[in-house]
Amino acid sequence: MKPRQLLFAALLLTQAACAVDFDLLITNAQIADGSGKPLVSGSIAVKGGKIVAVGKIDGTADSVIDAGGKVAAPGFIDVHTHSEDICQNPVAENFLRMGVTTIITGNCGHSRTDVAKFFQEIAEAKVALNVATLIGHNSVRKEGMGGIFIRAPDEAQLMTMKAIVDQAMKDGAVGLSTGLIYVPGSFAKTDEIIALAKVAAAHDGIYVSHMRHETVKIFDALDEFIRVVREAGIRGEVSHIKLSGPTAWGKAGEVLAVLDKARAEGLKITHDQYAYTASSTGLRQLIPDSALEGVREDYLARIADPKQKAEIIAKMAEIRERQGRKDYGYAVIAKFKTDPALNGKTIPEAAKIVRGADTLEDQIELILDIEARGGAGAVFHGMDEKDLQTFMKHPLTMIASDGGPRRLGEDVPHPRSYGNNARVLSRYVRELKLLSIEEAVRRMTSLPAQTFRLKDRGQLKVGAFADIVIFDPAKVSDPSTFNDPHHYAEGFSDVIVNGGVVIRDGKLTEVRSGGPLRKHQAADLPGGL
Repeated sequence: MKPRQLLFAALLLTQAACAVDFDLLITNAQIADGSGKPLVSGSIAVKGGKIVAVGKIDGTADSVIDAGGKVAAPGFIDVHTHSEDICQNPVAENFLRMGVTTIITGNCGHSRTDVAKFFQEIAEAKVALNVATLIGHNSVRKEGMGGIFIRAPDEAQLMTMKAIVDQAMKDGAVGLSTGLIYVPGSFAKTDEIIALAKVAAAHDGIYVSHMRHETVKIFDALDEFIRVVREAGIRGEVSHIKLSGPTAWGKAGEVLAVLDKARAEGLKITHDQYAYTASSTGLRQLIPDSALEGVREDYLARIADPKQKAEIIAKMAEIRERQGRKDYGYAVIAKFKTDPALNGKTIPEAAKIVRGADTLEDQIELILDIEARGGAGAVFHGMDEKDLQTFMKHPLTMIASDGGPRRLGEDVPHPRSYGNNARVLSRYVRELKLLSIEEAVRRMTSLPAQTFRLKDRGQLKVGAFADIVIFDPAKVSDPSTFNDPHHYAEGFSDVIVNGGVVIRDGKLTEVRSGGPLRKHQAADLPGGL
């Protein structure tokens, strides 16, 4: 053999000796594969961003994580977030720290309508997790009609709205969302929603709805939701399923019975839920929708007119009576840019500070004034724990935060953005034993992936994307509280997104391996809902 040939042979032998089988190998894990099957001991091998082996594995890897007997599960999929600002906080550490590797934004009817541009921005921002989006009806209606109007769209405007939905679906949106308690969505008739849902259905999208009522009138809202699903020929998802207000409490079983009946008739319907008895949205939801039509100047003119203001206050009284409320003590200001000193205060407490008294009249005046000064976000303590648990036990209820990216110390937000998944695993799995670990993991992984057609995600199996979370079920906790929300979840040691280790041994790395998740990347998932 010539010297040159000997040198080449030696080089090949050296390369073979240095070659490794995998990019990453997770060993000594209790594997919850996402299917709901019992935990099994084993290892997980990753190469090229995908899982290439699960079980007993021989081979070498560039990096090895010894799980130490902790649980390894698919990365959690949060199907209900409000993360249109993800590019301003691309790490989204609050999600990662509770095991979430994929989020779906555009919920409750509010979204970016320029989906292609949104996805491009996500790619350029190098986000740390996967981001999918819905196309929001409220945003579509406002753009298609050129403003916030009570009236129905004319034929040309409806065609424009359909075109926006169609383009969004072509650009990769996973479905259509509605927020029927928010203007301008609350002004829409059912036929309008069905027309747009049919467009999403043509692309195998899903219809996701914050229904028109979650109070004692929820059964009217369910009838409308089911009608949309049936007539549009589309899969349906009830957003953050709940019962708000004392007059509605105790009806969770009846709500599920209505949905189960619709499923028995052949409709494909699921629901999601957060693990808290308080909601969070704009404080303006305490004000009648009719007062909010048009632009801010229209609102200011209405509350400046004694007759119109009296009508607004009378409607507010009707809402309180229907919900069984005597005042607004259940509402807590979360984010008021104009006067941050009020953040964390109940409406009566804030009224006492601003107006010197906390009477019902002073509370109402404060609410109207806050909206006039730019509006505020709020937390509303309005649900019953028994209803929450009834909904959670249903096998088609997914776990979703209804939160968004958070920065430590900013405002006084709902704790769900920090602790939702951890709270399920600590309180409802470990403490109350309402769900098993395997079932809770299924609700956070394979069920969302099947429902939203997220291809090759949600399970630890060969060929799936390597979205993986490792946690200690004995130590998982949610230290974030309503009064002190800015604390990351605990007990999650390692988080992997598309094969990239973004959290290693409890420490955030520099890896940013997430990105946009388009519909055509999420199509053709066999089976499931």
